[in-house]
Amino acid sequence: MLRTADEELTIDELAARAGVTVRTVRFYASRGLLPPPRLRGRLGLYGGDHLARLDLIRELQALGFTLSAIERHLERIPDDATAEDLALHRALLAPWTSDQSEDLTRHELSQRAGRQLDDDLVGKLVSLGILQALDDDLSRVRLSNSAMLGVGLQILDLDLPQGMLLEAKDIVEQHTSQIAVELRELFAANVLRPYLERGRPEEERERVHVATQQLRPLTIHVLVNGFQNAINDVIRDHV
Repeated sequence: MLRTADEELTIDELAARAGVTVRTVRFYASRGLLPPPRLRGRLGLYGGDHLARLDLIRELQALGFTLSAIERHLERIPDDATAEDLALHRALLAPWTSDQSEDLTRHELSQRAGRQLDDDLVGKLVSLGILQALDDDLSRVRLSNSAMLGVGLQILDLDLPQGMLLEAKDIVEQHTSQIAVELRELFAANVLRPYLERGRPEEERERVHVATQQLRPLTIHVLVNGFQNAINDVIRDHV
């Protein structure tokens, strides 16, 4: 739901509307994740921009962002960003994200892998970015994509040098991150921003919704095909 900037809410009303506790709102404010309320005498009043910012925080948490990562993300958004601006930030996340993330115990992870995974193997999967450690002893991990667990184990079974694998990971992340940033900006400039600037016309809503839903899988197919073609070209030129 679009948050309106002229809403005036007490901290209790803000927490209730956002589905969090007053303590959570105060904690976020103490960390700089929320701008100060507007004061009416001694009463602090919050608006749609605060609600939209809480929506964005919840979205980032659902994606597995740590608190410090959320802080870094929100540092790039000015305190006077409108509810519409923050809605755009959330919309930009939607086409590229997936809801496949799972938190698993070590036993559940081994069951998923079909074999017993020791600390060394789990640590290597974490270093490759396939798993995220949820505690220091690796007893609980987050798996962001179940298909990648099998891929990661197959890569490790090749017994290639760990340093080479980490360097390959850095190369892939460097280039794919840049591609993702540029594609996201392109989508925002040509689809989302014009739609928002036109006031979200009803007749365009379904088209934009379909585009955002289909963008991620279509982009992945295009990237995979493009990478396969590039590999073929490199091998052909080398030979």
